[in-house]
Amino acid sequence: MQAVVIEQYGGPEELHMATLPQPTIAADEVLVAVAATSINPIDWKARQGLLKGMYDWDFPVVLGWDVAGTIVAAGDQVTKFKVGDAVFARPDIYTDGRRGTYAQYAAVKEDKLALKPQELSFAQAAALPLAGLTAYQVIHDRLQVQAGEKVLIQAGAGGVGLNAIQIAKYLGAYVATTASANHADLLKQIGADEVIDYHTTKIQDVLHDYDAVFDTINAIDDGMAILKPTGRLVTIDGQPTEAQKAQGPSVSGWWLQPNGTELAILGDLAVKGHLQVIIDQVFPFTTDGLQAAHRYSEASHSAGKLIIHVNQPANL
Repeated sequence: MQAVVIEQYGGPEELHMATLPQPTIAADEVLVAVAATSINPIDWKARQGLLKGMYDWDFPVVLGWDVAGTIVAAGDQVTKFKVGDAVFARPDIYTDGRRGTYAQYAAVKEDKLALKPQELSFAQAAALPLAGLTAYQVIHDRLQVQAGEKVLIQAGAGGVGLNAIQIAKYLGAYVATTASANHADLLKQIGADEVIDYHTTKIQDVLHDYDAVFDTINAIDDGMAILKPTGRLVTIDGQPTEAQKAQGPSVSGWWLQPNGTELAILGDLAVKGHLQVIIDQVFPFTTDGLQAAHRYSEASHSAGKLIIHVNQPANL
């Protein structure tokens, strides 16, 4: 199969097309013919070598952790899905480093899969798993946002932020977010009640007595400064210190847990109009396409997801 790989850590120029063996599936896995994948910040952080402490991969490494496509083979223990099903998932990060989704085929465990709703394109489905699950697990599961609460979501124009704003609004919260001024209209359109231009305004100057903060930019102290004493903060980008944990508000970190059941919930929210899937750009499945997508993501220009066409372009 064709896959975009890196042979060493470094810049976007390390990404290139290569021929690799098709993944061999275990009894509890399916093989997905990839229609689309997407770019997330973890992709280029991994490319830079920033995940070496967590994953000791052997090269070549296939990056990518979002997938939408069609099942072409299923293991003997798979009971809920079958060959021909259109699915989407955030697959596990495998220790061999060769099972990312920048490839024509991806192996996915059954419990990470969700059926792709017919109303969603493969591109839309590929935009949801990593960013959507991260947002859902923090807003719904960890922060347990309730109707009427005030919530700050840092960096609302990113993939996680866009989902988090909409999920928090669906749950009935008042939502403030930070972003560049050029993204303010989009964020208000999807439900943000207040958009703060972080270039000109400190959140501590305008926000007070908040119930919850979703920190995506490692600005824990800033977030804590606006919380009630009983408030909650969850970060996905930093590591709370013992001093921060002892200050009063609840402070914790979170790392996404792939979950097919919760992904199905997100798909349903999207179909019912509660969660708008926002795609910034679509790139081709080529060396140049992946390199350009990484550069665009790394420069933080995007407002929405960056999608990679892989197979079945007519169905995207």
